[in-house]
Amino acid sequence: MRPAGHSEAVEMYLKSLAVLGGASRPVAAALLAQRLELTPVAANEMLRRLARDGLVAHEARHGFRLTTAGREAAQEVIRRERLWERFLVDRLGLDPVRATDWACLLEHATSPEVVDALDAYLGYPETCPQGQPIPRSAEAPFYRDGRALADVAIGESVRIVAFDDESFEVLDYLRRGGLAVGSTVGVASIGPHRSLLELDGPGGRIAVGREVAATIQVVPVDAPPASGAS
Repeated sequence: MRPAGHSEAVEMYLKSLAVLGGASRPVAAALLAQRLELTPVAANEMLRRLARDGLVAHEARHGFRLTTAGREAAQEVIRRERLWERFLVDRLGLDPVRATDWACLLEHATSPEVVDALDAYLGYPETCPQGQPIPRSAEAPFYRDGRALADVAIGESVRIVAFDDESFEVLDYLRRGGLAVGSTVGVASIGPHRSLLELDGPGGRIAVGREVAATIQVVPVDAPPASGAS
């Protein structure tokens, strides 16, 4: 049984809008449709329904952004999902790449009381296994905002601190190449127009496209590590 609140479809829209930056700026409906693998017509129809419900606001020629109510709802969904990821990985020892999909299923069927208990049980971790913050208020950041791997120069070494892309295909490819939160990588070469980066990491050399590299957050090698599960 689902807890009282928004439907699973609404939660997915709000979470995805937050992922794309809709908590602070308008996001084009076409971009949201692409992420959810829907037609732009279907995405526009749902977004206008969410606007009528006061969860998103439409800015002409710019797109849709979360309202205060929408941001609060998105924060609850994201917190639930990331806590479940920590539980699945830290307590059950499951694959962190697969855990993102399993946590997405669990997040829609978890009551606020269970979420609070889960948070306490885990010791109030600061980040999920992918390095993203676990927000405990609507004002807290949903995603780490730092330097992208796509902006690193040839010959520079950095440490990975977070992945923005939660898709299994991307995370699995990076994992098979030895890239994980905490990994140190060096940029060996960059293709024309920064189209492709060749990285030297723990698993050897791996090629990463520019779009994927833009979703990998990095810090200098000597930066202090971020806290995870406490």
